Amino acid sequence: MVSFKSKLDNLLKDDKLTPKLVHLLNDFHHSYVEALSDCKSSDYSYLFDNFLKLVIQQLEHPFHFEPFHQSIRTPFDYYTFGMDFIRPLILINSSKVLRIEIADQMVEQLKRGENVILLANHQTEPDPQVISLLLEKTHPELAEKMIFVAGDRVITDPLAVPFSMGCNLLCIYSKKHVEHPPELKETKLLHNKRTMKMMGQLLSDGGKCIYVAPSGGRDRPNATGELEVAPFDPSSMEIFYLMGQQSGVPTHFYPLALSTYNLLPPPDSVEKDVGEKRQAQCTPVHMAVGEEVDMEHFPGSAGLDKRSKRKARADYVWNLVRNDYAQLIDD
Repeated sequence: MVSFKSKLDNLLKDDKLTPKLVHLLNDFHHSYVEALSDCKSSDYSYLFDNFLKLVIQQLEHPFHFEPFHQSIRTPFDYYTFGMDFIRPLILINSSKVLRIEIADQMVEQLKRGENVILLANHQTEPDPQVISLLLEKTHPELAEKMIFVAGDRVITDPLAVPFSMGCNLLCIYSKKHVEHPPELKETKLLHNKRTMKMMGQLLSDGGKCIYVAPSGGRDRPNATGELEVAPFDPSSMEIFYLMGQQSGVPTHFYPLALSTYNLLPPPDSVEKDVGEKRQAQCTPVHMAVGEEVDMEHFPGSAGLDKRSKRKARADYVWNLVRNDYAQLIDD
């Protein structure tokens, strides 16, 4: 049997992969195999072989993501591929979801044609797949129809694209990357404008569940090495709150806390260039669903001016997520 390393070397010789991609893929494959050797008895090499084929396909024929991308299920089911690839890494019997019954309430609101927006932290690239796996047995339809607000990295990095193609995405350039490179700033801003217009239409149609990380990125360790829930950006939160109000459809907001960092930790700092190192690990993952938030009348909101209230709202929801996250890692 040809080793994975030999496959990469042959692809490099055929100019189908760059040296950098060979290095990234080899490291990712090594960590994936090593992780599974510690916790699984089955052979999952075929999953990585399929992944490599999809990466090559993306390099040869780059997929273009529209501002609103809908999950591709045929002729190839990218949604199921993503779940199957991540599933072996998750120690599901040690994983937990707190207050899963609140998801029943969300489902009923969506059935009435109302909207649900999840204000969440974000820890690892495959968080959408993790959420789907955690909801697989109790709320599979909620997971499949969920729309994720996604940054440009997951729609441009060839190692991320195969997973992104299986998700429903609102594709947007984050503040951290919109000015890099400078010559593309205007193009990116125009793209973001189209995405916001599409999101407004989706909310007006109703019955949409949207996940957004108001921090604008993944959680990372602080100077002392402690993993922190990144602060929520008030302006990002305000956009979603205002669009929900303007949609003409009842829109409900819920905090959502994720503990997924160990699965595929991000780089310690935000990188400008595409192509980050991926080190997979076999681990439990956890999620906490919070009670619906009254975005207008929340503790500490009385008597505040518009700007102060916007900051207080973001801090309030952030603290709800932080408290739930602390419970996830303490249990």
